[in-house]
Amino acid sequence: MGKKILLVNPWIYDFAAYDFWIKPMGLLYLGGLVRANGHHVSYIDCLDPHCPEMMHKYQKAPRRHPYGHGRFFRTVIEKPAALKMVSRNYCRYGIDPDIFRDRLLNHTDTDLVLMTSMMTYWYPGVFDAVKIIRDTLPGTPIVLGGKYASLCPDHALAFSGADYVISGRGEKQVLQLLEKLFGEKTIFNPEEDDLDALPYPAYDLIGSIDQVPITTSLGCPYRCSYCVSHILQSRFLRRDPIKVADEIEHWHTNFGVTDFSFYDDALLVDAPKMIIPLLSEIKKRGLACRFHCPNGLHLREIDDHLSELLYQSGFKTIRFGFETADFYLQKETGGKVKNEELRRAVLQLKNAGYKTDDIGVYLLCGIPGQKTADVVQTIEFVAECGAKPVLAEYSPIPGSKMWPEAVARSPFDIRHEPLYHNNSLLSCRNDDFTYEAYRSIKAGLKSI
Repeated sequence: MGKKILLVNPWIYDFAAYDFWIKPMGLLYLGGLVRANGHHVSYIDCLDPHCPEMMHKYQKAPRRHPYGHGRFFRTVIEKPAALKMVSRNYCRYGIDPDIFRDRLLNHTDTDLVLMTSMMTYWYPGVFDAVKIIRDTLPGTPIVLGGKYASLCPDHALAFSGADYVISGRGEKQVLQLLEKLFGEKTIFNPEEDDLDALPYPAYDLIGSIDQVPITTSLGCPYRCSYCVSHILQSRFLRRDPIKVADEIEHWHTNFGVTDFSFYDDALLVDAPKMIIPLLSEIKKRGLACRFHCPNGLHLREIDDHLSELLYQSGFKTIRFGFETADFYLQKETGGKVKNEELRRAVLQLKNAGYKTDDIGVYLLCGIPGQKTADVVQTIEFVAECGAKPVLAEYSPIPGSKMWPEAVARSPFDIRHEPLYHNNSLLSCRNDDFTYEAYRSIKAGLKSI
C-alpha cells in the first residue's frame, strides 16, 4: 500500500532571476496531501541555493540575506532561437544537471513524479528537467502542474514531454490520477474549499529551511485586467486566522523558522477578518518572527491602526500594488487604488515607523498602449508621496482581460510562443514607450 512519489521543482531559465522568497508552495502542499494518503514522498529542488555539491564544486555560495532571500547558483547557457535578438546572457539558475541526475539515481524506484512550473516563459527549464527524468527514470509517469501548465496547457501537452498536464488546482486531480494509475484508494480527501483542511506543505523535505511561505487565502476579490488570479482560482477562499497562526507557530517552534513570506493576492483585504486577528494572535503567543510581502498588497486597506500593527508585528518587507497614477489607466486596469489613497497610506505607514525605502510601490511599465510620460509621472508621484518606486515590467498573461489587446499590439507572436511573455523583452513596447526609454527611466530610478 502506498506509492513512492517524487516532487521536482525545475530550473529557472532566464536573463535574470532572484530568490524573492520563492518556494514551490503548491507542489509541497500536494506533497503533504499525498503523504497523508499513505504515500512516501521525496523532493528534489533544482533551484536549491544551499546545494552541498554546488558549494563543493564552486567553493562559493550564492549571496543570501539573513531574511531568507538572495541569489541562486547561476550558469550562462545558450539562448533559445526565439530570444537570440536579446543582447544579454541567458542563464540556468540552480544546480548543475549532473547533480540533478545523481539525485534522481537515488530514486530509481519512484512510481510517480510530480513537477511544478512557474512563469510561462520559464518553460525551457521545465522541458530539460522532464527530459533528464525521462532518461534517468525510464517508464516513470511524469505529471506537470503549476502556472505554465495551467495558463498554456495546449503548449505543455504538445511540447513538455510530460505524461499528464494538470491545469488549475491539483489536489483532487492528483488523487484521482493515483487511483487511475495504481488503484490507490483515497483515504483522505479534504473539502477543496476548506483551505484549513489541507495538511501543511511538506517544507520538512527542504534541506535548509531559511524561510517559509504562508498563505491565508487563494484567489482575489479584484479583477485587475493584467492578472489571472481569478483563473488560477475562481473563488476567493480564506483560512481561519487562528489556524494560520497555528501554522506559523508550528514552523517557528518545531523547525526554528523566523522569516515568513505571504504569497496572498489579497492579504490585507477586509482586514478585520484576517490580518488584524492574525497579527493579534501572533502577538498574544509571543512569536518573534519577521514577515515579508513580496506580492503587491492593497493600499486601500491601510489605516493608522493597521500600519502600527504591521510595524509592531515585524513586517519587514512590504510592497504595494499601485500600477499607475493615471486616473484612466487606474480605472481600466481594475480601479483598486486611487492617488489620494496612496498619499494617505504612505503618511500613515511613516507615522507608524516605516521609512521611505521600506515602502515599495510597484509600478507597471510596458502595458499595451502605455506612454513614457505616464511611467515618468507615476514615478514622480510615488516619490513625492514619500515611497520607493519599484518598476514591474509587464508580462502578458494568457487568459487575462488585457491579453487580447496585448496580442494585437505586441510585435512578438505571444499567442504561440510563451518565451515572448518574458518581461525582459517589454513584449508590448511601442513607438512612444521604447526599450531605450525604459532603460533611461530605470537608470533614473537610482537617483531617487
